[in-house]
Amino acid sequence: MTLDEDLVERVDRAARQLGTSRSAFARRALQDALRRLHLRQLEEKHRRGYAAKPVRQGEFDVWEAEQAWPEP
Repeated sequence: MTLDEDLVERVDRAARQLGTSRSAFARRALQDALRRLHLRQLEEKHRRGYAAKPVRQGEFDVWEAEQAWPEP
């Protein structure tokens, strides 16, 4: 993996602040990026599903009482 020097310096500075290594910082950053990508893919799949089969009028009316939040 090739990274520019400025990015490596910023990563090293952030890793030091967090008390971790460059490798651990990069590993966590990559895991977070993959998690965000997965969520975006799921959201897009959800959007496509509702576009293909929109909610019908009254489809969820039976659940309205369940959605009521009690007063604090």
